[in-house]
Amino acid sequence: IQRLIGRTLRAALDFRSFPDITLAVDCDVLQADGGTRCASITGAMVALEDALKKLDSENQLVSWPLKDRVAAVSVGLVHDEELLDLDYSEDFAADVDMNVIGTASGKIIEVQGTAEGEPFARGSFNRLLDLGMKGVAELTQMQEEIRKETVQA
Repeated sequence: IQRLIGRTLRAALDFRSFPDITLAVDCDVLQADGGTRCASITGAMVALEDALKKLDSENQLVSWPLKDRVAAVSVGLVHDEELLDLDYSEDFAADVDMNVIGTASGKIIEVQGTAEGEPFARGSFNRLLDLGMKGVAELTQMQEEIRKETVQA
């Protein structure tokens, strides 16, 4: 999970903007009903942007390093229904379980998908991926709204 979160956050950054600085993001999910990896990634993005704002206020950045916001969401096929943001009971009953990690601009960082029994069709994969990217777009929009609220406060 640590490597997954690291890969995701690195995809959002231009490291030339903060040479000789190491950022450490600790992800603790205090309450969740499934999707802890996805919650960690989406929350870590908010924490990362807060850390970058602090570095920027201290004039430690060469330029703004955030290339794009990232988020992650689970999708799945449960009783022939394609679902977004599976809770524990849905995840447990899923015929297909998938995590989709992407950017606000609609690019894919990583997809993890598993058939829990029978293999699933490519068309089903495409629909789940589209549903997941729709969820990523919603989450990155929420991240933007949080950023606007904290700037105004």
